[in-house]
Amino acid sequence: MSETPQEPQPQPQPAEGGQPSMRVLTQYLKDLSFESPAAPASLGQNLAAPQMEVSVDVNGRALGQNRFEVELSCSATARRDGNIIYVCEVNYAGLFLIENVPEDRLEPLLLVDAPHMLFPFVRQIVAQSSRDGGFQPLLLEPLDFLGMYQHQRMQRQGQAPQAAPGVTTGPAPEGPAEA
Repeated sequence: MSETPQEPQPQPQPAEGGQPSMRVLTQYLKDLSFESPAAPASLGQNLAAPQMEVSVDVNGRALGQNRFEVELSCSATARRDGNIIYVCEVNYAGLFLIENVPEDRLEPLLLVDAPHMLFPFVRQIVAQSSRDGGFQPLLLEPLDFLGMYQHQRMQRQGQAPQAAPGVTTGPAPEGPAEA
């Protein structure tokens, strides 16, 4: 028995006031930089663990037709005795399709939910880059994007201190580096 091919049916379009949705259309590495200015002297086996400074920033922008780009930037600097051992900078972005979301809910989606989806990829890139640079992989700790967003909002309203919760500094632990 043979079947006759059917023509593709048009997909229903979301109705006005339909279910809110957010989809990742694509994600991509916008910029990656790894510098090790003190190599090879900084690669010794019995050297003290470096001090780590890690900062993270999130930016979102509308591209039209319910499309938004969210960029997650991460910078990690390792220092030993005041000298820079390495610097790793990553700008990673995603293109999101966001539909039927109220205007007051859009900013938290772009600055909390979207970077939460992108972060595992940034974490992997930073770990791979630091390892490929000859160092222990820098394993970034999970980030509280909601806390960072709330802190930023309070700062805009003049209610919060200047230090952001997305910035950590301190000595790198023995074994795989974490920040």
